[in-house]
Amino acid sequence: MITAVATCIVVVYIIRLFTLQITSDDYKKSADSNAFLKKVEYPSRGVIRDRNGQLLVYNQPAYDIMVVMNEISNQLDTADFCLALGITKEDFIQRMETIKDRSKNPGYSRFTQQMFMNQLSDKDFSVFQEKMYRFPGFYAQRRSIRQYQYPYAAHVLGDVAEVSPADIEEDDYYQPGDYIGKLGIERSYEKQLRGEKGVQILLRDAHGRIKGNYQNGALDRRPVPGKNLTLGIDYKLQALGERLMEGKIGSIVAIEPQTGEVLCMVSSPTYDPRIMVGRKRSKSHRILSQDTWKPLLNRSIMGQYPPGSTFKTTQGLTFLTEGIITPSTPYPCHHGFVFKGLRVGCHGHASPLPLIPALSTSCNGFFCWGLYYMIGNRKYGSVQNAMNTWRDYMVSMGFGYKLGIDLPGEKRGLIPNAQFYDKAYKGSWNGLTIISISIGQGEVNLTPLQIANLGATIANRGYYLTPHVVKKVEGEQLDTTFTKRHYTMASRSAYDYVVQGMRASALGGTCHALAHYDFAACGKTGTAQNRGHDHSVFMGFAPMDNPKIAIAVYVENGGWGATYGVPIGGLMMEQFIHGRLSEASEHKATEIQNKRIAYGSADR
Repeated sequence: MITAVATCIVVVYIIRLFTLQITSDDYKKSADSNAFLKKVEYPSRGVIRDRNGQLLVYNQPAYDIMVVMNEISNQLDTADFCLALGITKEDFIQRMETIKDRSKNPGYSRFTQQMFMNQLSDKDFSVFQEKMYRFPGFYAQRRSIRQYQYPYAAHVLGDVAEVSPADIEEDDYYQPGDYIGKLGIERSYEKQLRGEKGVQILLRDAHGRIKGNYQNGALDRRPVPGKNLTLGIDYKLQALGERLMEGKIGSIVAIEPQTGEVLCMVSSPTYDPRIMVGRKRSKSHRILSQDTWKPLLNRSIMGQYPPGSTFKTTQGLTFLTEGIITPSTPYPCHHGFVFKGLRVGCHGHASPLPLIPALSTSCNGFFCWGLYYMIGNRKYGSVQNAMNTWRDYMVSMGFGYKLGIDLPGEKRGLIPNAQFYDKAYKGSWNGLTIISISIGQGEVNLTPLQIANLGATIANRGYYLTPHVVKKVEGEQLDTTFTKRHYTMASRSAYDYVVQGMRASALGGTCHALAHYDFAACGKTGTAQNRGHDHSVFMGFAPMDNPKIAIAVYVENGGWGATYGVPIGGLMMEQFIHGRLSEASEHKATEIQNKRIAYGSADR
């Protein structure tokens, strides 16, 4: 018995010695901290410019106060220390406890530098620097913080904040107190923007005083700056879009059809990205997140809306390519689609009429008849096969799935298929059951980005490139994801007829407000039904030949598409094509800017 106890004691001692000498690095850290100070040098983050070289995001110097717990003197004058940093004693105690709390700071070690206070300005740091020699164990770490040049494009640019425990666990590049892109392209291009850290290894003497670089800096590593980004965004176009959307909820997205570059992305309400910088970010983020109008939501890629009559272009393309109609096929419209007791209303216009004037006047009856005849066509064998063929056309046009834009948080929208309706109606349904999808209502939901991409696809007569915000990354080739053409299932000739319909709409149809411009604009209005006031929608591009800009405008509760969508779309086209607004257009822009839409609880 005694022998067994003695053996257990010996085994325990052996295990403990093995842990201390082999497994644990506590003593190594202690020895290293006595001899060396490894000082991290942070790289400057890449700057961001717009498509014309205008600086949008840059860096300003800031200072972090670091602490090595093992070096703090028992004689620390806490009152003097707090006075130098402008904090209270309670704040000091709380910060020290947070540093030691491994649940909040999993990388804690009393031998290594820990973040005590971050992002001091030059002015605040200069006060502390004069007294820093009195506070052994505390060090200054120079780094930079983001600055945003203009109050625009907050949802696109995003912001930078301190890493979370999840960020640290996911990527060992980060240590507590580091910064990471949280939203927008600051997040999606984090690895390109952040650069690579450097390190200085400094030698201490027996009293802990710094004596210089170890081995004359032979083992030091210089930081590598982050890569600069050039965006497809035109900041003047972005500024105009945000101005026009003041007092309104919705989105404007513009795309360069030939490249897929996003020219502007407005989500309203928005916020000034400059309030999300430095130590005020947490308070600003809390205020924005509690706002009932959700200014943090990027409606351009996260808002999922019925596209309304802008969707009729996709139906015309599908019906023509599938042979359901020819360009001259007429359908009646008796103030709407009226059949077997079902009525889908429409405004007054000539009847019957073929595709081009149906697009120009935005005839509901024409497109309802087209879908009815497609779903019931015997060549598909069943309504399910016809429905899935229709679905395949919509998916090929960029609907129902994420487009893959280089921004976080994109939503996919909804394009129903046969299985969706089989489940909803227990297998008993037909073209009349789902007739509203032909006019962009019912179960169909798209993001404003997808509606703008529809405009770009029509402008290109049948293909699109994945929309992307970043035009160029310094020293890198653009990802091939953004240079590959995606062709739709619709024929080239079908696109030619739809373009004619959109041009006719601009000359004398529902988009007639575009007729006065000196460039050949093409457009399609949408008035999407809603629980409250209808949403005002517009999709278009210009010029008709060799298009430079495709655009979608979505104004919640804005009424007819011609009320807000068309005039806003026209002004945005003019700004991009000519680089400025005419005097008359400037007056119109001011008028739209000053209009406010009242939102009741029912509308939300």
